[in-house]
Amino acid sequence: MSKFALIFGAAFAFLGVAAGAFGAHGLQPYFAQHPALAEIYRTATQYQIYHALGLLLVGLLAEKLPGTLTAVAGYAFFGGILLFSGSLYALVFTQIRIFGAITPLGGVAFLVGWASLFIAAAKMK
Repeated sequence: MSKFALIFGAAFAFLGVAAGAFGAHGLQPYFAQHPALAEIYRTATQYQIYHALGLLLVGLLAEKLPGTLTAVAGYAFFGGILLFSGSLYALVFTQIRIFGAITPLGGVAFLVGWASLFIAAAKMK
């Protein structure tokens, strides 16, 4: 889990920063025409970066907190980024509103990840 979490945490953080920069500069004309989508895009990048850092944290803690709960946290953050941020990016670029229905599943995955990490830490000796 530690290698997986560190690799994907770093990759998602990199892509989140790149997406944020692209949104702030390359997508300005698009967001000028669709201002509500700019906020959705910003939320997608913020949550991606927050949970990429969470994934990195899992990678660093996996040696100290080995077990199923740490693995669940890592996979939940990974899936949450794909579902939450991915669905918001899809919504922004396609304007197909049904993608918004997927977003809460990613939010639940984030909550599962943080709860798993909390329980793993509480069980720590």
